[in-house]
Amino acid sequence: MNKSNKVKQLNRTNKHRKALVQNMVTSLFKHERIESTVAKIKVIRSHAEKLITRAKYNLDDVKPEEALHNKREVMKRIKDRNVVVKLFEDIAPRFKERKGGYTRIFKLVNRASDNSEVGILELVDRKSREQLLEDAKARREKLKVKRAEAKAKRLVATSKK
Repeated sequence: MNKSNKVKQLNRTNKHRKALVQNMVTSLFKHERIESTVAKIKVIRSHAEKLITRAKYNLDDVKPEEALHNKREVMKRIKDRNVVVKLFEDIAPRFKERKGGYTRIFKLVNRASDNSEVGILELVDRKSREQLLEDAKARREKLKVKRAEAKAKRLVATSKK
């Protein structure tokens, strides 16, 4: 008997599909917009929306162990710590009042080489490119300050010996 399969195969093995989803979701949260085939985008959208919802749980007053659990669950899918921080501290608060539908798909002209449907997946309330660059500069400045403080502490510690 032919049973229906709930997982979109995307003509890939399980491990390859899992890696593809993780990489594309990470790129979506990092750049707030990705371009790919419509079939892949539809799969990525469901994963991304679930992760945003998980991150929104930490906006409410939750127990510290529940907040940690939510971060660890998200980190199973997103391996880049900076992207996880951005998701919890920047993206989730933007969607606090929204019940769902955090992403949208724009369909583009079919690709010339293989005539596959191509589209853009983006966050509904996304920042402009200039705002993203400003945020990146601010993060770099904070990191420089932290590194300088750590270096000063190390020098003090070694001079006391």
